[in-house]
Amino acid sequence: MAIVQCVPNFSEGRDLEKIEKIVSPLRGRAGVKLLNYEADKDYNRVVVTVIGEPQAVKNAVFEAIGVAKEVIDMNVHKGQHSRFGACDVCPFIPIKGMTMEDSVKVANELGEMVAKEYEIPVFLYEAAANKPERENLATVRKGEYEGLDDKFEDSNWAPDFGVAKKHPTAGVVAIGARKPLIAYNINLDTPNIEIAAKIAKTIRHSSGGYRFIKAGPVEIPEKNMTQVTMNLTDYSKTAMYRAFEAVKMEARRYGVNVTGSEVVGLCPMEALIDTAAYYLGLENFSLDKVLETSLME
Repeated sequence: MAIVQCVPNFSEGRDLEKIEKIVSPLRGRAGVKLLNYEADKDYNRVVVTVIGEPQAVKNAVFEAIGVAKEVIDMNVHKGQHSRFGACDVCPFIPIKGMTMEDSVKVANELGEMVAKEYEIPVFLYEAAANKPERENLATVRKGEYEGLDDKFEDSNWAPDFGVAKKHPTAGVVAIGARKPLIAYNINLDTPNIEIAAKIAKTIRHSSGGYRFIKAGPVEIPEKNMTQVTMNLTDYSKTAMYRAFEAVKMEARRYGVNVTGSEVVGLCPMEALIDTAAYYLGLENFSLDKVLETSLME
């Protein structure tokens, strides 16, 4: 059986009733398993992880996007995370019995459905992008929701599906296909967003840092701290521990300490094995030496 993972991000992290409505279509469906959903009040965003048969997942996520369109108004949305739509991003990740090309096909099918049925413009990104400049999500989302009117005045930014006009409350959505990534945030004991921004700029690939790190700064006012928020797009080549140590090293330049970190959504076991082996100095350690791995065979 082909298995795909989908990680839609919705622009609501504070209203639990709305969040439950959004994830409701992902529960109790044949061929679909809701693995996780994690809301963040500061980001005002919920990250959902579902897995299952590709067509079943596509149809369930389509319904969830429809609910988000009804309950989220982007005109009043505020949060620390970049966003331009009620369902902001929706990537498909091939897990078993399917290729990246298969995931691209599902992404295109969903994009066509969303634009036709909900009248929400769709941009395709990462492996599903039809243009090289649309591969990078940060480029596609530049200007965020507030900048969509200006974006659509540029003919180069016509959506891949739908008309070049934002939905009046739901904005737009980016739908794509990609490899598994880790959403990883590192906490700094400073409210100074400029320090977090400088650290993020130093370590991210677009500014000359690590090839598989995308990073930016985020304020967490209620905790009087900031974060370096990251996507590790290939954890096998840029490990979690390497990102963590790089941020610690750069933080020392500004007299700032790293106080902890967090994974948003789900994380591959291999990434944790690699990090454990580094910090504990384990030799020849692998997933095969984890007890639970044997129990699942």
